[in-house]
Parts: sequence; structure tokens; C-alpha cells
Amino acid sequence: MKFEVKSLDETKKLAQAFSKSLNENGLFVTLTGDIGAGKTQFIRYVLEFLNVDEKITSPSFVILNEYKSEKFPIYHFDLYRLEEKGLKSIVSELREYSKNKMLTFIEWAEFAHDEIPQEALKINVEYDENDVDIRTFEFEATNKDTQEFLNRFLHEVKK
Repeated sequence: MKFEVKSLDETKKLAQAFSKSLNENGLFVTLTGDIGAGKTQFIRYVLEFLNVDEKITSPSFVILNEYKSEKFPIYHFDLYRLEEKGLKSIVSELREYSKNKMLTFIEWAEFAHDEIPQEALKINVEYDENDVDIRTFEFEATNKDTQEFLNRFLHEVKK
């Protein structure tokens, strides 16, 4: 399922639909794609719509940020700066944070080299090759739960 966004307002609307589609079970989400394409901004908007009161920042240098929402705990990993040795030191945490009743985002999941659970909602964000102001968000379900989420999400997007 692909969505083309042409502005931050459109990204925000996509994030709002995403946040409304979440249920109490939470979700495990991997994000891949171009640097600077909007992965972190999308996550910020989702967290804002989940009424996270804390300052929402990129975990680029700290690897993991933790947040609280009314629905569930939220974890935001960024694997961009991890080398193989660093990744091995957090593999058990990545697996632990893939459980139900929490929302986990893994940015730069392609750097995990298959060390994270494959049952995730996958989001790829890329620039349009003809216009850098346009982004394509591609969502892919990998199991029944993530497909059910995508069904709810599509319904929200169409409202």
C-alpha cells in the first residue's frame, strides 16, 4: 500500500490516520528508506497524536527513546549509527520490544541484518526521483495482525 505525500501537512494527516488505527495491542514497526525522507518526522507526528507529553527527539545518538502514552509504552530505536558489535549488544532488547501491548518503531531496520523479528509492519519512505518535495510511504503487512492494522489504517486514510 503506497501513499504519495507532497507536504508536511499531508505527512501529518497520514500520521493521524496511523495513530487512530492503533489498538491496545500496539504495533511493531520497522522503517527503512532514504536519509532525510521523513521517517523521524512521521514518528513525531504519530506520537503527538498519541498525546505524548514529553519532548519527542530523534534517537540517532542514544539509540533508544522511551515515551509514555495513555494506550501503551512507546519505544523508538534508531540503528543508523550502530555497527555490527553495537547491534549485537541490543538484539535481545529489539526482540523484547516486539511484544504486544507496546508501540515500537525501529528506524534504519535494514541495518539490523535480520536480527529483529520479521513479523512487523514495514514502512519504506523514499523521495520521488523527479521531485524531492514528494515522498512515497509504502506500508507492508507481514502477518495477520499487521494486515488487520493496515485495513483499519486504510479506512482512516479514506475518511
